[in-house]
Amino acid sequence: MQGTYLTHARVVLEDRVLEDSAVLIEDGRIAAIEPAGARPAREIALRGQTLMPGLIDLHSDAIEKEAEPRSRVLFPLDFAVAQVDRRNAAAGITTPYHALSFANSEWGVRNNQTAAEVVRALRAHRRHSLVDNRVHCRYEVTDPTAVVVLRALMDEGAVDLLSVMDHSPGQGQFKTLESYLQYMMGNHAMSREQAEEAARAKTRALDGSVARVEALLAHAHALGIPTASHDDDSIQRIATMRNLGVAMSEFPITLDTARAAVSCGLPTILGAPNVLRGQSQSGSMRAIDAIRAGVASCLCSDYQPSTMIAAAHAVASQTDLSLPQAVALVTANPARACGLDDRGRIAPGLRADLIAVARVGGQPLVSHTWSAGRLVFSTHYHPDSAHAPAVAVAA
Repeated sequence: MQGTYLTHARVVLEDRVLEDSAVLIEDGRIAAIEPAGARPAREIALRGQTLMPGLIDLHSDAIEKEAEPRSRVLFPLDFAVAQVDRRNAAAGITTPYHALSFANSEWGVRNNQTAAEVVRALRAHRRHSLVDNRVHCRYEVTDPTAVVVLRALMDEGAVDLLSVMDHSPGQGQFKTLESYLQYMMGNHAMSREQAEEAARAKTRALDGSVARVEALLAHAHALGIPTASHDDDSIQRIATMRNLGVAMSEFPITLDTARAAVSCGLPTILGAPNVLRGQSQSGSMRAIDAIRAGVASCLCSDYQPSTMIAAAHAVASQTDLSLPQAVALVTANPARACGLDDRGRIAPGLRADLIAVARVGGQPLVSHTWSAGRLVFSTHYHPDSAHAPAVAVAA
């Protein structure tokens, strides 16, 4: 099979940047860096664009908006899955973990039956996928009915990451009852009375949640499925989660909580939208502050895939991190956190998950995406852009 030779690129390795360099792709793998005599191969001259590993997104619930763009308006799930696959390829995300919430029937698409159907729709689409779509199941601890559903999905081999979350009012993301009510009214079109009843029901459902979480995490560990906690809001919560065997901390609320997670070996996952906006949507800590403090391990898209590449470049310009260190937040670090040792870096023998990034109007925009060596997205920007588009050269 003819290889692909990417030339005249600014190549971001794990520890340095190579200027005007080249990478050879063969049989879906990175065959060599700066190879001599790479022909016969299809050459793509990147003309100074930045070549980096494909992005690894451990938490993206963008699929929920594809499936339910407005409250109680559901699209066909096969359609939604195909669209989010295309969206990730264009964003340079070659390994997305689609975050699906299992929370009974209280949050529209975030209910057990629909979420399980989305998981299975993702699996059915795999043979057509542009990128390596994976499943991140989120268990809402106040839902006793989801345990059986999640155990079945794990037994089917359909779950790639399991996280546990508590969205009851008065802690975590919803520090006050009012913040919970405002969220439910704004995001789920509830009346105030409906939101208040939802808050009461969620608080009542906390009974028995500890035992449910312990059993579900134990099942995941037995199957080798990575696990994470969500919205950790205290050092005590971190200790509890660590003792339960959780391997990652998603969206820790404060710097002290993030420090506690990192100090006991838990990689932290923060939101790229938080970096781009300079603030949290829920009043938690700023992600850029956690990065500057050295307690942010990974960035995820959270709800907007396009923010991943923008956030990585923002980190490189707004902190003391080098470009390779900033890129690692969205590539090598998430790969290590989930035990993916075949990707996340540009090195011979690894999967050829790669993206080319152009500067267009001052913004870093993905121009090409390769998934396991296959070109799954390409576009051409106006020739007046800072870097000209890539040019394919016949072998």
